[in-house]
Amino acid sequence: MKWYLKVLKEHYADFSGRARREEFWMFQLFNLIFMFVIFGVLGGIAAVLESPFIMFIGYIYVFAIIIPGLALVVRRLHDVGKSGWFFLIQLIPLVGSIWLLVLECTDSQHGPNKWGENPKGIGNDSAIEKIGKE
Repeated sequence: MKWYLKVLKEHYADFSGRARREEFWMFQLFNLIFMFVIFGVLGGIAAVLESPFIMFIGYIYVFAIIIPGLALVVRRLHDVGKSGWFFLIQLIPLVGSIWLLVLECTDSQHGPNKWGENPKGIGNDSAIEKIGKE
């Protein structure tokens, strides 16, 4: 949960820098859980009340999470040494999405690259411990 909050609080629209695998996949996990809960609960309420407009709340969440999600993917691509524009590789049918998934699963580029220091460096884990304790 701390990684999810870190993306939302510190890096909401930050397309510069690098994001490690753990940050990326923990954000994706909690985002998926929240989507299932929001749409499951709201879908049930909308079905009972026969009012599809209740689902509008879920759509607000989806639109609110697009920017930080995209920024996180760009930072993840920076971490493996690729430009953020490489995100567009998924426009190639079938192969592009698989290639992007492989890049998202790839380990960080060791040492600094043109987008910054390696986020796995010593001492960087202390920042995540502060999230949620403010």
